[in-house]
Amino acid sequence: MLNPWSHTLSVAVALATLTSPTLAQTQSLTFNLPAGPLASTLNAIASQSGQIISLEPSLVQGKQAPAVIGQMLAEQAMHMALTGSDLQLRVTEQGNFSVEPVTDSNATLQLDVTSIVEHSADATTEGSGSYAARSVTIGKGTHTLKEIPQSVTVMTRKQMDDQGLTDLKDAANQTTGLVGVQGVGKGMILTSRGFQIDDWQYDGVPIPRNTYTLGNWATQDLIFFDRMEVLRGASGLLQGTGSPGGAINLVRKRGQNAPTVTLTGKAGSWDHYGLQLDAGGPLNQTGTVRGRFVADEDQSGSFIDYEWSKTHSLYGALDIDLRDDTTLGLAVSRSDAESRPMLRGLPRYANGDPVDVSRSTYSGARWNHSDIDVTTVYADLEHRFNDDWAFKVGAVRMSEENKSTHQRVQTSGAGLNADGSGMQYADWVTDFDSTKIGLDMNLTGHFEALSMQQEITLGGNYAKMTTDDRYARTFNNTSDSIFEIDHDRPEISYEGLLNTVGGRSTTSKYDIRQKGLYGSWRIKPFEPLTLVLGSRVSWYDYSYTSANQAAFTNLSIANAPSTMHETGEVTPYAGIVYDLSREWAVYASYTDVFEPQTARTASGSVLKPVIGTNYEVGLKGELMDGRVNTSLAMFRYDQENRAVTDVASGFACDGWYCSTAAGKVRSQGIEAEISGEVLSGLQLFAGYTYNTTKYLEDPVDEGKVFSQWTPKHMLRVWSDYQFSGDWNRVSTGLGFTTQSHTLGYERTYQVPGYTVWNARLGYQLTPEIGLALNANNLFDKSYYMAGYNQLNGNNNFGEPRNVMFSVKYTPSF
Repeated sequence: MLNPWSHTLSVAVALATLTSPTLAQTQSLTFNLPAGPLASTLNAIASQSGQIISLEPSLVQGKQAPAVIGQMLAEQAMHMALTGSDLQLRVTEQGNFSVEPVTDSNATLQLDVTSIVEHSADATTEGSGSYAARSVTIGKGTHTLKEIPQSVTVMTRKQMDDQGLTDLKDAANQTTGLVGVQGVGKGMILTSRGFQIDDWQYDGVPIPRNTYTLGNWATQDLIFFDRMEVLRGASGLLQGTGSPGGAINLVRKRGQNAPTVTLTGKAGSWDHYGLQLDAGGPLNQTGTVRGRFVADEDQSGSFIDYEWSKTHSLYGALDIDLRDDTTLGLAVSRSDAESRPMLRGLPRYANGDPVDVSRSTYSGARWNHSDIDVTTVYADLEHRFNDDWAFKVGAVRMSEENKSTHQRVQTSGAGLNADGSGMQYADWVTDFDSTKIGLDMNLTGHFEALSMQQEITLGGNYAKMTTDDRYARTFNNTSDSIFEIDHDRPEISYEGLLNTVGGRSTTSKYDIRQKGLYGSWRIKPFEPLTLVLGSRVSWYDYSYTSANQAAFTNLSIANAPSTMHETGEVTPYAGIVYDLSREWAVYASYTDVFEPQTARTASGSVLKPVIGTNYEVGLKGELMDGRVNTSLAMFRYDQENRAVTDVASGFACDGWYCSTAAGKVRSQGIEAEISGEVLSGLQLFAGYTYNTTKYLEDPVDEGKVFSQWTPKHMLRVWSDYQFSGDWNRVSTGLGFTTQSHTLGYERTYQVPGYTVWNARLGYQLTPEIGLALNANNLFDKSYYMAGYNQLNGNNNFGEPRNVMFSVKYTPSF
């Protein structure tokens, strides 16, 4: 074992007497060592392999090792443990190991070893123990962040676990430049640089997630995923009809090379309890079949009276090596979420002031109920022709069922009266069913031609969404005030609303299909310079049909169908990356934007597609042997034909607002980010965004802010420190998110900005048991969340101070 008292450290275990060094060096072993102190990791590798290792104790003092997981030689495991430590492994003439500092003469050797380890680990962040991602897959293939001429953020598995982030909306609000807000339904809206991100990628396959009759019902657990990759700026090249704000790619967990089991229990404020099992590993002796299973149970009350939620989630995955060069991946996930929600929050006074009520105020009825069930099937096949060429095809099928029966409180006019009156009860029954299918296939290759290193990507993708939706509602004026909400009004049903004065219903169907062919070419005319050229050709078909029915009638009146077809739309892309040094690079990129719109005008026609131009220049750094990623970017996006709500038309579009083209708008700003181990034991994520959005040409709103819920200033910071020495079992986390004010929907009032602090305390009770206490909103800040704030509703309080205690058990094998 490691002896801190000796001048020269020697490790010799009993196994060494049974296994010769030569045999140990050539025997492949299975390692399952979590990230931790470097000395402990080296000791564990030596003990398991029977090797002898010598080193100076001061060399490893306070240094951390990444996770060492998989089947490999002991020497490979040692190299992996030493990654980023500025130390190197030596093999003595007797076949034993020694560790010494990296010298200039050995720097090339150390870099070669590191690159091999990174390639074998691919872009997976699970077990890395780091907030810095070595590479990403959001742009097809695998690239470092420095190689991509756009802003990219990766939220790693460690950061999600440290912050206790299990929901995509919460994770978005801890990420540079993203805003995740409560929609008008139970789900969320994701925006970046002032624009919604409606298509989400799963393992690189995009599918639409936010197109519903009523809208904003999409929810997403994060427990199935290894990491969240975010690209900010126009994303149409590989995603098709992408958002000009960016793209999000959720990369799922895979079967591991070594057996692993993690059992996590948690208990927290408002009767919040949870239990999760996450297990995986090889399913046969050769390790060519690997599995993963996740089961999660979560139930909670709320700081809001009467609210509660229960979620049951299951995930299973298989990764099968059909041959040494071909891997098949299959998975299925299921989330069943049941709750008593409060939808659309609280209204405001007519002058825009918020109502002076407790944060626990509930505006719904005791019979409010929501069910959101999501089943997703994943499949992918990757064939590696050689080290330079690979073909991959991926598919996703998602089925969503969203049902709710709920009461909303809103205003009968433009805001509440001064005494809290002017309120009405809106009764709703919604039943939304949708199926999304996505397919993507691509070929990537590296080669040398004309003495220049080159890379090409050729591919195509297809997405389809069909829905079968219906909802019924009534609006009931009342003399009640916001201070005396009736939670015990008679329960409602779909049929009952059609037999109620003022009741009406709408049925609708979407059929949206898009396909495209894309290609990109990376070329290095000379060593520091990389040029990136690409283009995409897209086809888009849209169909929407609906019918309305009034109360006490059996007559369903069909509305005129809306259809749209776009053929052969070309989206060009160009980028340049210039390496200033091994660590730093400057870049610039340009792309056009093609974004069909599903919004309709009062006349029933669909708006023409958005057209726009995106520019970005920046500086990126990969510091400290890749342990720290940094970036600084300036961006501008000009857009025409953006849809805005046509309030003047009333509820002319199937009981909801129609839209009009907004003319020309601009989003521009600056972003800066740093992530990784900035000091020994200190993991840091910090991202700042300055973003302005403005109408440049508009008959009504010219000169005004167009994205009301995009703050001008956003800063997200989180850090976690792992103590060393006698305190090496303790870790602490601290961070905050702060943002400036936003505007209400009517632009006549401000939603104040806020700063919220969070903290964490961790203690490794034993090598297998870890304890953690997370405290959110540490100083109990009272604030309204920025989002779809309106005078007649959708004003939601942020969570008060709350805590979560967790116990994680990870047995060793």
